[in-house]
Amino acid sequence: MLILSQDVFNERSGTAIAVALTSQEQRAGFPLTLELAVANLPKRSWVKMGQVRTLSTERIGRRIARASAEEMVRVVEGVNEIIGG
Repeated sequence: MLILSQDVFNERSGTAIAVALTSQEQRAGFPLTLELAVANLPKRSWVKMGQVRTLSTERIGRRIARASAEEMVRVVEGVNEIIGG
């Protein structure tokens, strides 16, 4: 999962807003999927912008990597395109 919500939101609400990740190469391109260029991920990974979830922070494990600010902007733009924002 790629967490989209800010840490302060996550801490105060006890939830986090996230999008799904997959290591399966995707045929669909942006805005449906976006390959992440994050060095610390164990595998090549794609964000699936149509799979937004709200999770309890208790269900979230440790941070493996951090997406760049530019990548986060692209993910949010993709989600906005899908929902019409």
